[in-house]
Amino acid sequence: MNQPRYPARTTALILVDVLNDFLADDGKLHGMIGPMLEQTDLIAQLQRLLAGAREAGVQIFFAPHGQDEHSFDDVPHVHPRLAAGAANQVFWKGSYGAEFFPPLKPRAGEVVISQHRMFDSFIGTDLEQQLRARGIDHVVLAGLTSHTCVEGTGRHALEAGFHVTFIKDGVAEFTEQAHRAAIDISYPTFGHASLTVDEFLAGVQRA
Repeated sequence: MNQPRYPARTTALILVDVLNDFLADDGKLHGMIGPMLEQTDLIAQLQRLLAGAREAGVQIFFAPHGQDEHSFDDVPHVHPRLAAGAANQVFWKGSYGAEFFPPLKPRAGEVVISQHRMFDSFIGTDLEQQLRARGIDHVVLAGLTSHTCVEGTGRHALEAGFHVTFIKDGVAEFTEQAHRAAIDISYPTFGHASLTVDEFLAGVQRA
């Protein structure tokens, strides 16, 4: 398979859920996901990815999770994992845990999407509107977690007609099994490409 090319002006790097509750040492979920963050060296990988994409002129999007006491008022069957998160006020709107992890926070001019409440960063947000408004046709995904919000967002992007790339060394999960399921099975199924940070940056056609 030929290496994909990524015109910077029509490519969006979407960082999903790079938030304190996952990535900060005192985040509510850090104790559970911390071992996999270390195994994947995720923070350093995402910093390298973000720096390279910015330098090349790729458009940068941030898709954060966010919940409050009314997030599931219209959902008759809330998933147990999401219900547990709400009960523990994980990614609670306005809280420290829902803020961007400082080493990966947005800069002026970068796009912060409205908060998603489940696993798909498109549903109930302005993500597609913001992508279309900027002429994006290539979507590149990294962040957290491999098998939930990153995968869920990528699946939707594919159905919406975007070229979809997953950064396979720019994601992490709570368990090795879930991480491998995403990397080995889901990404090749739902993405046009599954690349490393280096492979993606090498394929960017600079602005």
